[in-house]
Amino acid sequence: MWKLLLICWALVFSSSQQSQTPPKAESSAQYTIPSEAVRMVNPVKPTAESIARGKKLYGYDCAMCHGKDGGGKGDEAENMKMKIRDLRDPSALKERTDGELFYILKNGKGQMPPEDRGSPEALWNLINYIRSFASKKASSEDEVATPQKSN
Repeated sequence: MWKLLLICWALVFSSSQQSQTPPKAESSAQYTIPSEAVRMVNPVKPTAESIARGKKLYGYDCAMCHGKDGGGKGDEAENMKMKIRDLRDPSALKERTDGELFYILKNGKGQMPPEDRGSPEALWNLINYIRSFASKKASSEDEVATPQKSN
């Protein structure tokens, strides 16, 4: 009887020790996007309807980390102490093609999980919405730089 209790205790203790082992760090392998993905062209025009559809998906799946306005200060990003790019900054995505963004959304990157619930069209709409953040910021900066004349 005592032997059985000791064996059970040993199993419980060893499994609790294993669960306290910190997870291994992510592989430092370079994140590579296939060249065919880089060359993909967004087949969905950035119309008001497309952007509205992208905004809806963004609100469900992206805002928690990227922030309501794309500033990278969502609740989850703050809680997990993640540094996320400010999508409102025109330079944040300047070097990325729509195909690259599609690939990242579809497959995930780093701590960002893949978006596997949306159709390809939904992801293209999302890209149109994400791109609209930078154009909104650029147009508001232009308004500040060029004061309106008063009559």
